[in-house]
Amino acid sequence: MFHRRYIIICLALICVLFLISTVEAQKIMSIQIKESQLRITPSFLGKITAKLSYGERVTVLQEKGAWKKVSIPGKNVQGWIHETALTSKSIVLKAGRGTVGTSVTGREIALAGKGFNEEVEAQYKKNNKNLDYTWINQMETMKVSPEQMEDFIAGGNLVFGAEGSNP
Repeated sequence: MFHRRYIIICLALICVLFLISTVEAQKIMSIQIKESQLRITPSFLGKITAKLSYGERVTVLQEKGAWKKVSIPGKNVQGWIHETALTSKSIVLKAGRGTVGTSVTGREIALAGKGFNEEVEAQYKKNNKNLDYTWINQMETMKVSPEQMEDFIAGGNLVFGAEGSNP
């Protein structure tokens, strides 16, 4: 009788541990930046397979350093994304508002991702009046297309590494 209870308790614990590990392996996360890219390899230089927008949900399949291999629920798309683009929080946009997609500017999202907001930036500029922000402001307006990035990689004979772009 004792032996039977012991086996049942052990089996129940194994089942609970299995369920916990399955739930952990299939972790759902949200994109926390305005736009992110899904890549073939865990590298910022990896070819882009899809673009993801703020609030989209992904399922984490695998982790490799700071990179996560994810799939998009309902679509047959998988790829790698850097963990800085993800949050475990559920991002919910309110339906029915015409300004849902434009209620936050790209600049505000970028500042929020860096821990800044308009007030923090204004205070920083006030405390550091001797700094010239001309080039920073100009760089923020620059856009590099995936094709330009691929040309840059090919032209520079860059070698893909396991993490980031380190050889």
